[in-house]
Amino acid sequence: MRRSVLIGTGSALPRRAVGNDEMARMVDTSDEWIVERTGIRNRYIAADDETTGTLAIDAARRAVEAAGIEPAAIDLIVLATATPDQTFPATATKVQQALGCRGGIAFDVAAVCSGFLYALGVADSMLRTGMANRALVIGSETFSRILDWEDRTTCVLFGDGAGAVVLEARDLPDDEPRGILATRLHADGEHNQLLYVDGGVSTTGTVGQVRMKGREVFRHAVTNLADVLREVLDDAKLGVADIDWVVPHQANARILDATARKLDLPPEKVIVTVDRHANTSAASVPLALDVAVRDGRIKPGDLVMLEAMGGGFTWGASLLRV
Repeated sequence: MRRSVLIGTGSALPRRAVGNDEMARMVDTSDEWIVERTGIRNRYIAADDETTGTLAIDAARRAVEAAGIEPAAIDLIVLATATPDQTFPATATKVQQALGCRGGIAFDVAAVCSGFLYALGVADSMLRTGMANRALVIGSETFSRILDWEDRTTCVLFGDGAGAVVLEARDLPDDEPRGILATRLHADGEHNQLLYVDGGVSTTGTVGQVRMKGREVFRHAVTNLADVLREVLDDAKLGVADIDWVVPHQANARILDATARKLDLPPEKVIVTVDRHANTSAASVPLALDVAVRDGRIKPGDLVMLEAMGGGFTWGASLLRV
């Protein structure tokens, strides 16, 4: 069976770290208020010379280096972002040019916080069908560019960053369950007005800013994430007890805790980086995955569940054995 096997991870953060005390000097908030409601203590904010593209390139280089391959071996790049460098061309083509792996496939995917799961699903499908052999899948965001810095309910939640993985198509025997085992993706446009940006090229001609109804998003997130994790486990004919690690979208510590309780998942199996990175949208899952791989928690052979939900609504999960 031809499967997509994870062979490298990488991540990148802007130079500037912004703690809650600094946020409290910018808007009417406090460290206690932010930590109690979100679990966030720090986030990284991109400077003018740091963009979604530059962060993606740095994360991609680290992932390719970890994979032990030459950049020219990459023949597919799928980059998830809601904050591209330009309206067009795709930011993925900037990564392709910078790495020197021209001539293959490169495009962006827009599914906000679920973007990396969508990009991973697309890349996995293309590898399995033989359209490519090695894929670079990236989540990169500069959400600070679309925040309302006078809205304390949203601006404290987000940060900038990038994460990347390298997948390689391999023909494996049925009794060697490595690689991506199952993926499920969903969307429901009915809930557009619960989490959105109030601008766009064809509507207002402006970039716009993030608007969110937090309580409603929380309620949908816990239900949708628990359901999609069960779907993926059913597809793989496995149970919650088989999971070694869950790497969730790092939106809010309370969402992570509530989802784990709903699944009877031990909290010590959940990778949490929201406290240091905040919500980095499409970058949060690959960024957290890279942190856990590099600090030694996630090891070869571990069964890892990735999951996310974002504006749209979009949501999804993917199960892989590293």
